[in-house]
Amino acid sequence: MTLLSPNHRKPIGVLDIGSNTIRLVVYDGLHRTPLALFNEKATCALGAGLESTGRLNPDGVPMALAAIERFVHLARAMKVERLDVLATAACRDAEDGPAFLQEVERRTGITIALLSGEEEARRAAFGVLCSMPDADGIVCDLGGGSLELVMVSGMEIGDFTTVPLGVLRLLENSHGLRQRAQDMMEDRLKKVTFLPKARGRHLYAVGGSWRTLAQAIIAQLDYPIHVLDNFTLPYAQALKLIGQISRQPVRSLEKMKGVSRRRAPQLPLAAQLLEVLLRKAEPEALVFSVYGMREGQFYLSLPEAMRDGDPLLSAATEWARAAGRFPEHGRELMEWMSPLFPDETPHLARLRSAACLLGDIFWDEHPDYRAEQAFLKVLRLPFMGLNHTDRAGLALAVYHRYSSEEEVPLVGKASALLTADRIRRVRTIGAALRLGHTISGGAPGLLARTRLERGETTLMLGLPAGDPIYYPELFGKRFERLASELGLTPKIVTV
Repeated sequence: MTLLSPNHRKPIGVLDIGSNTIRLVVYDGLHRTPLALFNEKATCALGAGLESTGRLNPDGVPMALAAIERFVHLARAMKVERLDVLATAACRDAEDGPAFLQEVERRTGITIALLSGEEEARRAAFGVLCSMPDADGIVCDLGGGSLELVMVSGMEIGDFTTVPLGVLRLLENSHGLRQRAQDMMEDRLKKVTFLPKARGRHLYAVGGSWRTLAQAIIAQLDYPIHVLDNFTLPYAQALKLIGQISRQPVRSLEKMKGVSRRRAPQLPLAAQLLEVLLRKAEPEALVFSVYGMREGQFYLSLPEAMRDGDPLLSAATEWARAAGRFPEHGRELMEWMSPLFPDETPHLARLRSAACLLGDIFWDEHPDYRAEQAFLKVLRLPFMGLNHTDRAGLALAVYHRYSSEEEVPLVGKASALLTADRIRRVRTIGAALRLGHTISGGAPGLLARTRLERGETTLMLGLPAGDPIYYPELFGKRFERLASELGLTPKIVTV
């Protein structure tokens, strides 16, 4: 399946000079849903030793200079329209930070924005809001040098602060002693007076160490969706699992699936810090986000008119345009099948709209594997704005557009995330998509000449009389299947 690469959009790059890693992400132009064309990092640990020496890590500086030069040249080779270069806590706090940045600018000719703690926190918050416009609670962005904490609600930013509790600083100052690290965390977080405001809301975990933590938890749970973004745990379960990992020795963590050797030494401290934050905030749930400061920078560079778009529907529309045979057909399907869902909430209508847009983009897959491939791709595509329950539901709806069976083992696991009502709903959407595409052949304008009516006991399909396109013998079985999903008796009439 072809992803988004319209010729009229020019790539946009963000180069993040962090305390632990240097990362370049190149996005496919300015669009409501940032799609990464390139994403590479170099672990240079610029902030290692900063707490004791006050200077950047001398071993990390040459690595960082080489990585930045490589990334700048790559960005130019990719013909990025704009490259935003951001430096954060290590360069901000080190006495030789300004000299390092000057050397980078001399070597590369780029201009670097040295972010304040406030600017870093703001971008981290908007990175989460770019993905989850309905985010409500506290964004916690953990880097190597600092921890940013920001209250968010209704696309607005509230209280925020930067705390010197990055994982490299914690490693250096704790000397491997859990209680020493605990005392540091407690001492520095007691000054964050707005943490209790997150009670009963959500805590959003951002940053590489916490992404690794999410990977480890997903592997432990044998969880069906191996997508980190929007992976959510209820408060009590999060506290238990994260507390267990925080007490594991590094050697055990290195053997754990999903944990890299490079991240393993930092993981107990990252988990311990998240455990402390959970206890202080008492949120309803913990949500992991793969989107942070870089996506926040991207989002803030969007034109105002583009920021209000729905990230899910925006991406689904683009994929339909790129890979669908008749991309405008999705909206017709949405309207045509609406009588089947008379009490639909706006949230569920949004998901159905996405299913209608995605329902034909897998037409070029091999017929024997089309249902399975469609299911797996939707389950794993880099969508924004989808929690895992909704992601599973969307994947299942598209799966049932091609098959009514549940032969794929992962289909059963994904179904376990849904209630019985949601399962019936996604099966109905899938059956309606299959019928609609069969009646019209996917060509625009033909479904509008037919109509569905849902009665107390009957599902009626009205067809134009005397038009050979609407020969019911060719789609009667699929109409019967749709009626069966609804528990209704099928009836075809001509008008």
